[in-house]
Amino acid sequence: MLDLIIKTAEDDSRINAVMLNGSRADNEAEKDIFQDFDVVYFVGDVSPFWNNKPWLESHFGKVILMQTPETGALIPPDGNGDFVYLAIFEDGTRLDLTITSRPYINTGEPAEVLLDKTGILKDVSPDPCFWHVRKPSEKEYRDCCNEFWWCLNNVAKGIARGQDVYAMDMLNKYVRDMLNLMTEWYIGVDTDFSVSAGKAGKNFKKYLGPDIYIMYLKTYSGADGIRGAAYNMMDLFSFIARTVGPALGYKYDLSEEDGLRKYFKAALNNFKEE
Repeated sequence: MLDLIIKTAEDDSRINAVMLNGSRADNEAEKDIFQDFDVVYFVGDVSPFWNNKPWLESHFGKVILMQTPETGALIPPDGNGDFVYLAIFEDGTRLDLTITSRPYINTGEPAEVLLDKTGILKDVSPDPCFWHVRKPSEKEYRDCCNEFWWCLNNVAKGIARGQDVYAMDMLNKYVRDMLNLMTEWYIGVDTDFSVSAGKAGKNFKKYLGPDIYIMYLKTYSGADGIRGAAYNMMDLFSFIARTVGPALGYKYDLSEEDGLRKYFKAALNNFKEE
């Protein structure tokens, strides 16, 4: 695939440079066959490549599944003039190809120059710590705790009303977002903020240790139901937040946890199962 990516650009005078980014450009990322090829083609004019599936298949093979964000209606595209192909080919290879006429801006994100015909990619200097967990400020820590405990009141109301879908949505979006954030900080404290927790917690298993990881898995609704998952989430968050706070010199506000637990218990006690 890399050979095809580079050769396609070499043979096409409209393509000025090629950059590889994503996990394949990150030396710390674990390598396997499921890694996407995240590639950027820098061109003078995007229009010849715009929604041009025949061009894509003529160079990279038959597509079995594809998404083109710029043509979608559910999620508005960025409108920055780029065109993006998210494609899976017959051999299982996935290519995320961005065609852009915008100049490259160095953000420190891992990147590798594969080809540069015109010298436009001189300022590529990846930051090896770009994806590492960042140490939170005391305000960020306190806000995360507050958001976690506050949003659980909606979970309690959903369960008490028998609105299971609503309760699960609240639990697995707003509440879990804060659990994941605190979990990342927990990993950061344990590793001196020297590693990445991974997108959507994909490295949690690697860095949490078996006991904490099992606790995390129990925060999903399964045999214990929504109530059990919610209580498991409270217990895990309480444990890791009380670890993170003192480690960073921040005070954990126990009154928020106590208040929510009292409200949660009272709300569920008023619910009568049919």
